[in-house]
Amino acid sequence: MASSIKIRKIAELLDARIICGNDFIDNEVEHAFASDLMSDVLTLESDHLVLITGLTNMQTVRTAEMADIDCVVFVRGKKVTPDMVAVANENNMVLIECQYSMFRTIGMLHDAGVSPVY
Repeated sequence: MASSIKIRKIAELLDARIICGNDFIDNEVEHAFASDLMSDVLTLESDHLVLITGLTNMQTVRTAEMADIDCVVFVRGKKVTPDMVAVANENNMVLIECQYSMFRTIGMLHDAGVSPVY
C-alpha cells in the first residue's frame, strides 16, 4: 500500500502557494501523476491522487473534476485563472501554484513517499 501525504505537506515541500481549497488541505493523497495531456489523465483509475501539470486552462480543472482528482499542482510558475478557481471551488478541489519544474516537483514528491500511479 502506498504511503499518504497531506495536501498541506505537499504545498510546504514545494514552497508552493495554495490558491483555493484551504478547507481540504488536510486531505491525503497517495499517488501522483504528471502530465500536460489531459487525455492521459482521463485514463487513470486511482483514488487519492494529485495531478501535476503545467497546463493552466479550464480543460485541466474540468478533466480533474471528471477524473475525481481533488488536488492539482501547477508547475513552472503557471498561474490559474479566476474561472478555474470558481470551478475548483464548486468541486471542493485544491489548486496549488508551484515555481519548480515538473521534473523537480515529481522528484520532491517521490522523495517524500508519494507513489506514482504506475
